[in-house]
Order: sequence, then structure tokens, then C-alpha cells
Amino acid sequence: MTNYAEVKPKMLRWAIDRSGLSTDDFKQPVEEWLNEESQPTFSKLEAFAKKAMVPFGYLFLSEPPAETLPIPDYRTRTDDGVNRPSPNLLETIFDMQRRQDWMREYLLEQGHGELRFVGSAKVGQSVKEVAKSIRDELRLQPDWARRTATVGDALRLLRERIEDIGVLVCINGVVGNNTSRSLDAEEFQGFVLADGVVPLIFVNGADYKAAQVFTIGHELAHVWVGEGALFNHVATNTVDVKLEKYCNLVAAELLVPADSLEGVFAKGERLDTDDYVKLARLFKVSPIVIARRAQELKFISTDEFFRFYNQYREELERKPKRESSGGDFWRTQNVRIGKRFGRAVVAAAKEGRLSYSDAYELTHLQGKTFDKYVDLLRQEGGA
Repeated sequence: MTNYAEVKPKMLRWAIDRSGLSTDDFKQPVEEWLNEESQPTFSKLEAFAKKAMVPFGYLFLSEPPAETLPIPDYRTRTDDGVNRPSPNLLETIFDMQRRQDWMREYLLEQGHGELRFVGSAKVGQSVKEVAKSIRDELRLQPDWARRTATVGDALRLLRERIEDIGVLVCINGVVGNNTSRSLDAEEFQGFVLADGVVPLIFVNGADYKAAQVFTIGHELAHVWVGEGALFNHVATNTVDVKLEKYCNLVAAELLVPADSLEGVFAKGERLDTDDYVKLARLFKVSPIVIARRAQELKFISTDEFFRFYNQYREELERKPKRESSGGDFWRTQNVRIGKRFGRAVVAAAKEGRLSYSDAYELTHLQGKTFDKYVDLLRQEGGA
């Protein structure tokens, strides 16, 4: 006898709307279920839940659950004012929270205390002073970015130095290791989970590398202020929130110091797109960041900034998108998981303080794949 699942049509509609998909995207006869012309079998409903990226049990609730973001949401709004978080974003945040919770407990058991720099800055404090505090903590010179060869090198240096001071850093463009679930850089560029013992920075790896550099600088400013947040389009500074504007200014000073930019920027001279691109390559940020910085320092007007911004965005949209090769899967894990977190999980599993099943869940690596990751860390002197 076939077992049918009793599920309310409004729960199916909620799941579809939440996923951002349409009924045509599902192989199952969803329209029939919505119109109560037929009922799904349990197996078909499970397939529907997987496609809709919703926990199977949620579909049997009488009302849709209230899914709220656990951190302040400073993303720019859509035209209708609604900016519902996607399942990919929600799952990523909850996944990072699980990592942070485990790491906090692990560090406290080992006698670690709170990090002195978390919450050490106040909104309104001298931007140059806070940027210098961050550079000093990371052991970076004011012209550190100009000394690196590529944007990738600058991002790698930042990531490694940030992990060295006790902050978890994860850069990923997909949900876990699921390459069929890409994160959307338009939806969010990154977020910070504030914590005195183990703050966590997440950067959307689907974004341009140069944009990731500014995002990580912005996130560092949040760590120094001690406030978590979710954000997008940080470089344009269009969100009318004092905290966000301040973190943008700190990030800009960290990455493009006013004194350095003034030395290469001809004040009052009208620059074209190529000029901004050249300066961006020098400082390892996006041309938009350079233009915004020039506007903040009153080298150009606000109208000039947005004229350049709109022109540059149009040029980007006309360019064909490059297909990602995916890179080396194993090397990518150091970025997706973070070396510091990965080493802690491996050490705890070896010592019997963490079950291997929990280690698999925390790293999204299973069985022999996890073992190979352990070997990679050992080769690099970290396990």
C-alpha cells in the first residue's frame, strides 16, 4: 500500500517561495499538490524538500517557521523593501555558528581567554588610529598591499595574518562543499560573528577577489568594534547605518591609506576608468574602492563617483563571466575550512575529544576524504 504524506499546500508554497524557485523547477507534480488534486508520497516529498533546500520535517508544520537572521542585517534592500535570506545564506550562517560554538568550547578548555582587540574600538574613534591598531596587530606596514604581487597574494596574506591573531576566517563560494549550491555575491558579500574568544569572519568566495579584500577589511573593523553583521555592497557605502559607514572608513584606511593615495592621485584631475583600474591594481582592491576613497578624501565629487561607478558596473556586466576551474580541491579546504579551525578539529579527533562523525560534520569532509585532508595538514606542519 502506498503511503501518502499529509502536508498543507501553504507549507509547500512557503517552501517554494523560500527557495527562490518556481513550480516548473520541480520534477514532482507540485501544482497538483498545491491545488489539492493529489497528495505526495513520502519519497516524492523528500525529493521535493531536497530540491527546495528545506528541512523535511518543516513541511509537516501547521504554519511556516519564523526564520530570522541571528545577526544584524545591513544589506541594501531590494526595490520592494524585502530582502528575504536564501536557504543557502541561512545554512551558511548556521553552519558557521556551529563551528564557532565548538571552537569556543575547545579553546576555553585549553585555557584561552578573550582576545584583547575584540571590542577595543568605538564608532567615532579616529579612523587612522583604529586602522593602525589593526595593522600593528597583523604585523603589516602601511604600504603592505603594494608590496604584494597580486590581489590573490594580498588576500592570502590577510587571511593568514588574521588567523594568526586568533580570528577564524572562512572563504567559500558554495554551501559547505556542495558545488551545486553556489552562494550569491549580490545577496551578501560576507558576515561577522562577534565573540570575545573566537570571532569568525566569513567572506563570500563567489565575489571578485579584489572585492573580497575590501570585505575582509570591513569585517576586521567589525571585530575591532565588537559587533557582528551581515552585509553586501560594502564598497559603495550606500547603507545609512553609522556602524557600517564607520567600518567602511576603517577598511578603506587599512587598505588604501589616505597618505599613500594622496601621493599617487592628482587632486582635481579627471580620471578615466583605466586610471582607477591601475590604482586598484597597486592597492589590491577594486576600482570602486579607489573611486570611493577618492570621493571620501574629496579628490572627486559624489556625482563623479557615481558616474564612474555606473560606468564601471556597465563595463563589468558586458564582459563575459569567466568559468571557475574550481582549483585544487585539497588546497581549497584550507580556505573553506580555515587552517586554524581545521587543525583544532583534527587535533581534537586524534585525542578522542571529538568523535570522527562530528569532525566530518564540522568540516564537510567524510571518511577517506577527511583522512586525506589530515595528511595535507601534516605535510604543511599543522597536524
